[in-house]
Amino acid sequence: MNELESVAQLFARAANRKGGEQALQQLLGEPEPANNQALAQLSDDRILSEFTKKVFQSGFVLRVVENKWADFEESFFNFDIEKILMMPEEMLERKAADPKIIRNYNKVKTIVANAQMIFEQAKAGQTFAQFIAQWPSDDIIGLWAYLKNHGARLGGNTGPYALRTLGKDTFLLTRDIEAYFRAHKIIDGGLQSKKSLQAIQQSFNKWQQQCDYSLTQLSRLVAFATGDNHIQVES
Repeated sequence: MNELESVAQLFARAANRKGGEQALQQLLGEPEPANNQALAQLSDDRILSEFTKKVFQSGFVLRVVENKWADFEESFFNFDIEKILMMPEEMLERKAADPKIIRNYNKVKTIVANAQMIFEQAKAGQTFAQFIAQWPSDDIIGLWAYLKNHGARLGGNTGPYALRTLGKDTFLLTRDIEAYFRAHKIIDGGLQSKKSLQAIQQSFNKWQQQCDYSLTQLSRLVAFATGDNHIQVES
């Protein structure tokens, strides 16, 4: 791995771009709760609801999904896991054709697949929220891989965005963050390759050893320190 900038170096450059240290600190926000207590208390139906929302938001207008979400909840039994898994295929097809929701049968099928993933974890003796909450932050890419391999359409940034919305501390691979790691020659292959993901995880692990920032805050810091995102401050 090439020489990695320190958190202090990132902070200094980001503060210069964002109007000073105080302004930057406000943009970084507060750290995520380390104990994940709120996340661990979420019910499985809320986990499935958020996974489904992020699947439908991927490649679509977010506002449209939000406006239809009450109808999604009603159509799919408020994402009750057992009721979802008991649906015959004919019922699923009818619901996928309902104009009240977004009619995309391939995405509708992910509801059942992801319900099955959540159900399997419950059979192992814990809720899916507890499973997510207990996953170590120094291997967050391992959790991403789990969602991709055991769920449906939760690869790429879909799974990570869902995790962050649910309250799991995670970095994201936005364009600015990818640009940073490529510019510093920390990655040179595909962004989602095993080698690249491991290099990025190692970088975030090193940064966390230097500060009290969460992965979410560090992710924002890298983005603010990269690319054409200056704030003009009047003198």
